[in-house]
Amino acid sequence: MMALTAIPLAARAANPPNAAETAKPVIMVLGDSISAEYGLPRDTGWVALMRQRLANERIDYSVANASISGDTTSGGRARMPELIQRLKPGIVIVELGANDALRGVPLATTEDNLRTIVEQAQQAHAKVVLIGMYVPPNYGPDYTQKFHGVYEQISKDLHVSLVPFLLAGIADKPDMFQADQMHPTQQAQPVLLDNVWPTVKPLLRTGSSH
Repeated sequence: MMALTAIPLAARAANPPNAAETAKPVIMVLGDSISAEYGLPRDTGWVALMRQRLANERIDYSVANASISGDTTSGGRARMPELIQRLKPGIVIVELGANDALRGVPLATTEDNLRTIVEQAQQAHAKVVLIGMYVPPNYGPDYTQKFHGVYEQISKDLHVSLVPFLLAGIADKPDMFQADQMHPTQQAQPVLLDNVWPTVKPLLRTGSSH
């Protein structure tokens, strides 16, 4: 028995690249209700659709949805160390901040939390995609611009990819939102994926050159 167990261990030690290739790299989505399928049938949200697209295009990644409805940047920041340790993601998609605005969290706090989340991911050698959000116009144009500017500034300062606006293409279409007019419908989910995918795809390791 002992002699048999020594064989695969020796083989693995002699040829580590193959052993590494057998484990799928992980894309982790750290988000709030919009990524957590709030009000949607299970596996119909944009994160599940991304999992399907990866499979359809034979891109060998697994997707871990670590999104929680109602989560804030503070909640995401607190959860990051355990998630990184457990999931060891190669790519982290951060979709947080809207609930901070709804709760009146100071912009400086939101920015500090988002920066820390990105830095935690980078320290774990993960690539980061930051998803920008706008707040509703009733917050006033000044706050709206400053809120979105937080994402642009972090993207520039920390050299991470930015999806400018997750809800682009549906924000002005009431029929694309559930009754609360805050959470996108099932029909809107492919649009959300199409907003994220062009930023995520260049970061993926694929078997081909494109």
